[in-house]
Amino acid sequence: MRYRLSAKALVIQDGRLLCTANRGEMDEFLLLPGGGQEPFENLHEALARECEEELGAGIGLEVGDLVLVRDYIGRNHEFAAYDQEFHQVELMFACRLAHPEKVGHGTSHDAFQIGVVWVPLAEVAESPLYPKVLRTRIGSEGLRPGPVYLGDVN
Repeated sequence: MRYRLSAKALVIQDGRLLCTANRGEMDEFLLLPGGGQEPFENLHEALARECEEELGAGIGLEVGDLVLVRDYIGRNHEFAAYDQEFHQVELMFACRLAHPEKVGHGTSHDAFQIGVVWVPLAEVAESPLYPKVLRTRIGSEGLRPGPVYLGDVN
């Protein structure tokens, strides 16, 4: 089994949600920027490093409060064929970018990432955003109220 703790940036600015665009086994999909915590790295450090890798240098990530937590236990979801032995806990922080104009393709993102996109909030519900629960928790006004812990969802 492989276990990973991941920090994610929930960046909503100017009526848009910042996502990485990715291509996987089946199709293209969107994710919140961020990724796995390295040993001896606190969560804010992990998030800053991952966002620089995925979004580009000089963006001025401002990390705010922890707003959502989810488990992803691969064997319980539609990608079980690929993620049977994978368990990830994601901690999602409300973030802002001091310099959103500097968002680019990042410095060293993973092989699945094909770009970066700003999704208008009105279009999030119909987007290929994962975890899917975010499609209902993010509306035209931003993050909707609800429980912080989302459970084992995809």
